[in-house]
Amino acid sequence: MKNCIVIILVVFLSVSCKKELVKQPAKLIEKEKMIDIMYDLSLLDAMRYQNPLSLDSIDTNPVKFILQKYKVDSLQFAQSNMYYATDYETYKEMFDEIGKRLAVDQRATDSIVKIEDKKAAKEKKNKAKDTIKDLVKKPMKQQVNIDSIKQLIQSRNKR
Repeated sequence: MKNCIVIILVVFLSVSCKKELVKQPAKLIEKEKMIDIMYDLSLLDAMRYQNPLSLDSIDTNPVKFILQKYKVDSLQFAQSNMYYATDYETYKEMFDEIGKRLAVDQRATDSIVKIEDKKAAKEKKNKAKDTIKDLVKKPMKQQVNIDSIKQLIQSRNKR
């Protein structure tokens, strides 16, 4: 009898745990679109963190702009976000996907920065060589100018 009650309680608890905490909203944003929105919002947060003044100078609300880009209102986004957040595994998968996309972008950006740094170093090195060449040439030009002045003085003296 006790075993039967324990089994019934276990079955009851397992069935009650499957109950959805948040009902699916009427205008649920599809998963891929939600990932895109959350990705853009993550980029926006990164921009805010790196250079807070750059977004403060803009008169428009960037979050509102992103939601308009995907034709979603803030209530629809909040409800969909809450719905996806109730399922931990799905929500974690979504954030893992966002993390992968951010990592790809970071690698691409890092490689571009390295290329630009190499170009800048090469230009700086070339500029240093040009400067040294100019310094070497300047005394020669001064000698030519001094020689020409001496010639002018000598020609005036001969008159």
